[in-house]
Amino acid sequence: MDSITANNSIIHFNKECYSSINEHLKENNFSKIFILVDENTHQYCLPYFLERLETDVVIEIIEIESGEINKTIDTCVGVWNTLSELDADRKSLLINIGGGVITDLGGFAACTFKRGIAYINVPTTLLSMVDASVGGKTGVDLGHLKNQIGVISSANLVLIDTQYLNTLPTNQMRSGLAEMLKHGLISDEGYWNKFQDLSKLTVDNLDELIYESVIIKKHVVEEDPKEDGLRKTLNFGHTLGHAIESYFLSNQNKTTLLHGEAIVVGMILAAYISTELSGFPKQTTLNIKKLFINYYGKVNIDKSEYASIIELLKYDKKNNHGNINFVLLESIGKCKIDCQVDDSIIIDAFEFYAS
Repeated sequence: MDSITANNSIIHFNKECYSSINEHLKENNFSKIFILVDENTHQYCLPYFLERLETDVVIEIIEIESGEINKTIDTCVGVWNTLSELDADRKSLLINIGGGVITDLGGFAACTFKRGIAYINVPTTLLSMVDASVGGKTGVDLGHLKNQIGVISSANLVLIDTQYLNTLPTNQMRSGLAEMLKHGLISDEGYWNKFQDLSKLTVDNLDELIYESVIIKKHVVEEDPKEDGLRKTLNFGHTLGHAIESYFLSNQNKTTLLHGEAIVVGMILAAYISTELSGFPKQTTLNIKKLFINYYGKVNIDKSEYASIIELLKYDKKNNHGNINFVLLESIGKCKIDCQVDDSIIIDAFEFYAS
């Protein structure tokens, strides 16, 4: 697969990853290399990566705890302090090996340490390969509120090696698949149709689908790098999905949802709202619901929890001038942005999901 250039970052795939990073290290004379991992990628991904790295530069490993709950400014302070204690300077390089938590937090740490050092992302989950790999969004959560603090700044390189997917449990694979399904719904009916029988999907045919997903996101973020218009379509299902994810993250009585698990619920809700407000075909909404629930199952959300989830919508990053802005579908591949939705319709959407 050919490498992809997107927003000053070059995305390499599989075998091309390691020849490219080794050439990059030779060309840039980095003073020190720091590798950020969590306990899982430290064990399962780092040895494979280091075997393929060719450099005499000193390498230091920084490990943080895994999980969205650790994607915080406190964790970032720990990374900054470690970089400082290990004598990182402005010619240092940070390599982030992990899922979206690692690449988001590591990218943010790199962009802000000494006003910015170079960094490379090595996404190891399906979600981070098709989502966090493109667009340069970095950041951390503010309490249980998703991605409230951050900057847009692209990695020097992104290395997508699908061998890392062999280390993932099934629920992580399904979480990443949710973003690929979203790319089809908002951009390309032909791509969407490739997912109509998810039971036949295997790791062997994922390479091409991942590549297509990266291309879809590349086109969107290049046309709208600062999320003034078209890039907002990437938030389809995320307005309510993030609120649900945050609610489950902050509620001790709930099992924490993976990002994709919450976004699947958000997309079903958004499809229903699209039918109510923007003419999206009802039968297509029913088909989306059936496909998603057959593959992902159903998340139990009680009526008593609707109001608390709706309350969290006011923290959504797309809001402006006091308005909560939704992305809705007119048809598969055609979106409307900046749509306002009454709470009563949101409640109806929850009832549709639960029915």
